Amino acid sequence: MPKLTAFNESNFLKLLEWLDPDRDAAGEKYEAIRSRLITIFRARGCEFPDENADDTIDRVIGKIETIAENYQGNPALYFYGVAKLVYREKARKRVDAELPSVLVHEEKDQSVLERNDRCLEKCLQKLDSEQREFILEYYKYEKQDKIDHRRKMMEKLGISPELIRLRAFRVRNTLQKCVLNCLNGENDET
Repeated sequence: MPKLTAFNESNFLKLLEWLDPDRDAAGEKYEAIRSRLITIFRARGCEFPDENADDTIDRVIGKIETIAENYQGNPALYFYGVAKLVYREKARKRVDAELPSVLVHEEKDQSVLERNDRCLEKCLQKLDSEQREFILEYYKYEKQDKIDHRRKMMEKLGISPELIRLRAFRVRNTLQKCVLNCLNGENDET
């Protein structure tokens, strides 16, 4: 069971008020959202869909004051957006656990870093030019510059934030598989 760090009665009551001013209707909406979150996590193959749903709700409760003031639209959609982030975070942790130690640990051994760089370069060259240009542009900046640049990329490509993230995820997955194969087979090539 996830730690309920953000949960307290006051914030939970604010959440219910945000869902609906009528307490009974708010309770029904809460249960419907939680049920839908469990379904989403189960459909994505998560091992503990109930815990992931509760984690999602806890994160929303932790920011309820800001959300209630600023969020416009259907509250359920906000929960589903947070659920996507929770899923990605858990998936990333799962992938990291499966990666070889040279990718997981930030070793200072220069030969390991050089080997990783060689494999990444080799795999970038295997991408078609459009994918290579896209992924390099996607990760070009940090912090606010990154946000501004990705917004410009979306405008230029005529795609939504969801689609640009999906596209980056797919290219990154391809690269990651290639790099892993390269690292596992590089001894044969050198």
